[in-house]
Amino acid sequence: MKQVTVIGGGTMGNGIAHVFAMNGFNVHLADISEQALEKAVGTITRNLDRMVSKGKISEADKDAALSRIQTQTKLEECAPNSDLVVEAATENIDLKLKLFTELDQMCKDTTILATNTSSISITKIAAATKRADKVIGMHFMNPVPVMKLVEVIRGYATSDSTTGTIMELSAKLGKIPVEVNDYPGFVANRILMPMINEAIYSLFEGVAGVYEIDTVMKLGMAHPMGPLQLADFIGLDVCLSILNVLHDGFGNPKYAPCPLLVNMVTAGYLGVKSGEGFYQYTPGSKELVVSDRFS
Repeated sequence: MKQVTVIGGGTMGNGIAHVFAMNGFNVHLADISEQALEKAVGTITRNLDRMVSKGKISEADKDAALSRIQTQTKLEECAPNSDLVVEAATENIDLKLKLFTELDQMCKDTTILATNTSSISITKIAAATKRADKVIGMHFMNPVPVMKLVEVIRGYATSDSTTGTIMELSAKLGKIPVEVNDYPGFVANRILMPMINEAIYSLFEGVAGVYEIDTVMKLGMAHPMGPLQLADFIGLDVCLSILNVLHDGFGNPKYAPCPLLVNMVTAGYLGVKSGEGFYQYTPGSKELVVSDRFS
């Protein structure tokens, strides 16, 4: 496996492209927006510069990695020649089904189609293709260049061969792959999102404030980041989307998203990406400031 196409120039897509390029793979980074691609390459370059400054890689390593990344706005000009396609587009089921239908038609028969989805059914995505045995989940964690875990999700029809190939490939990327089966939320988000939702309920019901809830979890449970700060980092809209997938998939009221989360997303307070969620974010500042709405 030498040629990889990564779809999506956002946070996850550029991180995935970075990791593949650093490990010797030729990468086509594809997005419909040229501006998004320019921003993605800028982010990858800054992250590599940071690695150089810390002595983790040499300047030559950085240049070699960047030389392996090409950007493309037209999938039909890169995906057909790829051995693996990793989709990291917006977490939208209709978009993913459309993409996988198109990829199935344009890619060679041996190409593995992977999705970085954090919650959407691999089986449902695979059903949009005629190669369900070669469709698999490859759920990287954010930030991709730093986090070691890759959740490898088998759809109902994913073959042993495809699963083995992706497990081996993930290890070659310096990651630790964990194989899981295709049920709503997989493992990571099935466990994480109810915790975040419960933290939001604790705030909503007046049990404690933002700072207090996060401090209890950081100091009492040794979490590097409190659940409310983590929700801001993930994106409150993403958290809501995953909770809805869990709620719809299991039909269990314990997964029902907190009304406060629903209201915040509706009002556009999405966390880091919008500048305010449970905390307020100022460009260039690392100070953690609780939102005026909760202080």
